[in-house]
Amino acid sequence: MISHDARRRLYTLVTCFIMLVADIFPVYYVLHNIYNLGFRTQLYLRGHIFVMAFYTVVFLFLGNVFGGLTVGMRRKGEVMFSLLFTAGFSAVFFYLITAMLSYGFPRVTPLLAVLLIQIVFSCIWISVTTGIYQRIFKPYDVFLIYKGSSINNFVEKLATRRDQFHVVGSISTDEPEEEIHKSIDRHNTVVLWDIPAEVRNRIFKYCYENSKRIYSMPKISDIILNGSKPIHLFDTPLLLTEGNPLQYEERVIKRAFDIVLSLLLIIVTSPIMLITALAIKLGDGGPVLYSQVRCTRNSKRFNIYKFRSMIVDAESRGVAELAREGDPRITPVGRVIRSFRIDELPQLFNVLKGDMSFVGPRPERPEFIEKYEQTMPEFSYRMKVRAGITGYAQLYGKYNTLPYDKLKLDLYYIEQFSIWLDIKLILLTCKILFTKESTEGVSGSVTADMPVSLPEEKQDRVK
Repeated sequence: MISHDARRRLYTLVTCFIMLVADIFPVYYVLHNIYNLGFRTQLYLRGHIFVMAFYTVVFLFLGNVFGGLTVGMRRKGEVMFSLLFTAGFSAVFFYLITAMLSYGFPRVTPLLAVLLIQIVFSCIWISVTTGIYQRIFKPYDVFLIYKGSSINNFVEKLATRRDQFHVVGSISTDEPEEEIHKSIDRHNTVVLWDIPAEVRNRIFKYCYENSKRIYSMPKISDIILNGSKPIHLFDTPLLLTEGNPLQYEERVIKRAFDIVLSLLLIIVTSPIMLITALAIKLGDGGPVLYSQVRCTRNSKRFNIYKFRSMIVDAESRGVAELAREGDPRITPVGRVIRSFRIDELPQLFNVLKGDMSFVGPRPERPEFIEKYEQTMPEFSYRMKVRAGITGYAQLYGKYNTLPYDKLKLDLYYIEQFSIWLDIKLILLTCKILFTKESTEGVSGSVTADMPVSLPEEKQDRVK
């Protein structure tokens, strides 16, 4: 008999397969009946299969990257937005193939019509199938096991995904272990949130032994071990963790990739940079560029360059201060260029110079690093690789994500590094440019003098 989780997965696979076939059919129609007539050498059956196979692979790859094929697993609005990028990028790829086969640039109108059909059908399909999914498959009833008062922030996050999770109860690890076991026995899904490692291991084994579905908040050591290389010493399995996460050849390939891509983007975006520079200068007559000291690999300091989006002397108080929501220091031109991340284009020269990489932990200011390391010595682990324009924490976190959570996201990237992961994160950056919450400021004023929020276990250690 198929399990409940298997039925969820089967439903998603079937609905996505139908959507994929429906999206591919109009592309095939245009290829066969319109574009094929303009090719120097017309395609026959094998040629059509070859081109459509390439298109399908690209569509599936981008659908996986952007999340456009995750019906039921995410909010329907997010899936529709992701499908828009999937179909758009796939259309560009398809047009490039037809251009090569035509030895020219064929009409774009048929492809735009196909893209419109794909988007309209897919949005309707996603809306209908997501509604059916939510009626058939109820949210997971989750039981929380936590330490101290650290659960409040997490409960607020779960409340934003009521379509996926429903909190049915909670218990603190301060309670007797027998009571915790009795509570676990009454539920199928358990969340272990911010529990000291020794206690968590005992509870985790009990949940696993009793076939419970387990969500566990990882510690920093867990994330590092997750990227370890499994080896065997005679008949003993071991996990090997390198002190330098990136191997020599990986660093060389990553650097070559950065040089080529930065040069290409500098050429392509030079008109945008020129217009932005003129707008800033005409706006208030102040300097076009803004430089700031940041830290990169091995704590090396460098000057990061941005288009100035704030008033001159924005930190006149002499204290390092993060931007916040509705910050009055941001100029009218600055609001526009910050919304589309245009202010960060000069960082392409930082990448070309070697101070930064395209993908990596976001470079922090020395003042903030010094403050964070007082309570989080592990914060320096982020600087085992070059800082990046974009990165895991920037894409999967928010501007106001807590430093401790950003640290874990950055460490996950470092330990899971691959060129394919870099390409995926760069593609996702194109999508995140249109997401407001990725560029929003923190609530209130945040300076380097303010305390850093920590998980319960670290708070106890500091005290």
